[in-house]
Amino acid sequence: METVQTAFWVVALLVVLALMFDFMNGFHDAANSIATVVSTGVLKPGQAVLFAAFFNFVAIFIFHLSVAATVGKGIVQPGIVDTHVVFGALVGAITWNVITWYYGIPSSSSHALIGGISGAVIAKAGTGALISAGIFKTVAFIFVSPLLGFTLGSLMMVAVAWIFRSFRPSRVDKWFRRLQLVSAGAYSLGHGGNDAQKTIGIIWMLLLATGYASADDKSPPSWTIVSCYMAIGLGTMFGGWRIVKTMGQKITKLKPVGGFCAETGGAMTLFLATGLGIPVSTTHTITGAIVGVGSTQRASAVRWGVAGGIVWAWILTIPASAFVAGVAYWISLQIF
Repeated sequence: METVQTAFWVVALLVVLALMFDFMNGFHDAANSIATVVSTGVLKPGQAVLFAAFFNFVAIFIFHLSVAATVGKGIVQPGIVDTHVVFGALVGAITWNVITWYYGIPSSSSHALIGGISGAVIAKAGTGALISAGIFKTVAFIFVSPLLGFTLGSLMMVAVAWIFRSFRPSRVDKWFRRLQLVSAGAYSLGHGGNDAQKTIGIIWMLLLATGYASADDKSPPSWTIVSCYMAIGLGTMFGGWRIVKTMGQKITKLKPVGGFCAETGGAMTLFLATGLGIPVSTTHTITGAIVGVGSTQRASAVRWGVAGGIVWAWILTIPASAFVAGVAYWISLQIF
């Protein structure tokens, strides 16, 4: 009986740790949802975080749990995951998130989690325990999502410039201040829909490993879905102010029309990836879209040095979080 109770509390603590990661995900990635709408002056910061948090949670009614299924069942071979692996994965992801948040670097919580899972699993059973198809499509979208965001953002900007070429700038600005509320809401929907499901996926992975869920279940327990969407919404409400400035002003200066195009291009990318069940980085996506919008004006409108520093953070995310996760897995074995 004591062993059963101990196992229950270990699982409960890991669920809390996963929800902390989800909260930090919202906190860390809040800038992705609100940076453009704040930097263009359409909403004040306080209004923007409430606006984004609302749409983060509403995503629970919009998207199927395709991403959660990929993380929960499509990354690691059955029978490999245990509480030590989940502990290592979460510690690796959270550590990288804290470091990049502290230094104001817009990195990927999504890939930090995938890196954490991979590092802990490799530490336990080697690379053969990973499902190559799930890892491949996740890694591929490190490159695909910003390129797609860049392409869609720049095409939107070119199309809007051509359609409204005969209108007065002040009139266009007035319209797009309103339209940017639509694009910001859509992007926040995509953010909540994709990112909350990653935490749902790792909790589902934990429940499957410990017998609190069955491999035959088509979806995780309802409480995991609701709690994860609530956690990411609360994280967004508290916001990641260190990163807002980088995303909203340091890469390129944005006007409402540019913000609309960047958010719309980013939202389209997130909707596509979530529909395909691919965990992508909202950071990568919106950064690509912002750079795409800036580059349609002139190449010098983009501060390529800042963008380059962000790319280096992307490259380092998976190996850095994997290394920390491997160490945390070993520590977990010694402690528990």
